[in-house]
Amino acid sequence: MSKPPVPIRHVVAVFIGNALSFYDFVTFSYFSVYIGKTFFPSTDPSTSLLAALATFGVGFVMRPIGAFFIGRMGDRIGRKPAMLMTFALLGIGITGMSLTPSYAAIGVAAPVIVIFFRLVQGFALGGEVGPTTAYMAEAAPPHRRGLYLSMQYATQDCATLLAGVVGVLLAAWLSDAQLQAWGWRAALLIGASIVPFGLMLRRDLPETLHAANAETVVVETAATSRTYLPIIVFGLMMLTAGTIGSYTIGYMTTYALNTLKLTAMISFGLTIINGVFSIIFETMSGWLADKFGRKPVMIIPGVLLLLSILPCFWLITHVGGVAVLYGTQAWMVILASLSTTPAIITITESLPPAIRSGAVALIYAFAISIFGGSTQFVITALIKWTGNPLAPALYWSVAMVVGLIAMALVKESAPGKLAPK
Repeated sequence: MSKPPVPIRHVVAVFIGNALSFYDFVTFSYFSVYIGKTFFPSTDPSTSLLAALATFGVGFVMRPIGAFFIGRMGDRIGRKPAMLMTFALLGIGITGMSLTPSYAAIGVAAPVIVIFFRLVQGFALGGEVGPTTAYMAEAAPPHRRGLYLSMQYATQDCATLLAGVVGVLLAAWLSDAQLQAWGWRAALLIGASIVPFGLMLRRDLPETLHAANAETVVVETAATSRTYLPIIVFGLMMLTAGTIGSYTIGYMTTYALNTLKLTAMISFGLTIINGVFSIIFETMSGWLADKFGRKPVMIIPGVLLLLSILPCFWLITHVGGVAVLYGTQAWMVILASLSTTPAIITITESLPPAIRSGAVALIYAFAISIFGGSTQFVITALIKWTGNPLAPALYWSVAMVVGLIAMALVKESAPGKLAPK
């Protein structure tokens, strides 16, 4: 007997809550130049920026820990309580960070406090992905699972878009001095203000864990004796490539401000391009993955992306101009969105419900914590040490080779490709 469908309003509630969770986290990245000067003042702007990006990376240290505790909580107690906990902790972290006094006001205590709240954020977000991804998979009809799971990335990029719009509006309305003094705090507080709304949305969700386990009890008995090492390894490789790509694209705002010396208005415009094209093509990728399978939708755009990264960055640095910057950004975002989305679909489908939340959370968190937290710091350091503005492209290209190897070796997981309907 098939399970009754989860009402669409509840599915949308998870999508919206996921987007709100990530808004708080990515906003820090977009305002890292200003945050660096506030909490890590230095006569060398690059040193302040590196310190801020290191603090951005600190949040990733806690993500595997949050994934372990909250992700497993999602498997043992339920998806709903795990999602409520993550959202409440994210609210505490973002509010505390936005209200922390500057280094000029309280000295060394300021960066210490900021780092603490960043750790709280990292712990919460580490536990967010597993339960929400599991919920999306269990709420979806099998023939629409790719589309539903694509919302994990698409809703994250709704957060990117919202953060970009906020950044552009603040850059248009405020002077650089005002952005430095309080503008970045306003952007963070916008995220804090919507936390009660997110908690309200998640409070009334139906639980999917027990129904999913009841339906798969026979499969579970056989599946638990198998090793999941291949999907763990391939999953880490695919998500590593996607993570480095995502955070390289996300770094373009800082790259435009700090390396290309463009205005804040132009630089924050990149986040809007990133958000709009990501949302559209990640959703399209999920739809295509349901229609044609996960592997071709990963591999074909992935190869095109590998061939495009270096030429795009060369055009940005040698030809220049806003049109070139925006056009190359859009092209890379389109290909990355199409290629990356089926990876999380494949990983989730390849794991049984009893361990799905915790395993997805851990695989995702380790890829993100190791490479997401370090990517922007590494890129900034490479540009500073080598003087080569193509450093981001070289770093991303190596990651894509690793990801494509995994995409070629992983088993197809689309239900329609495994058995006749």
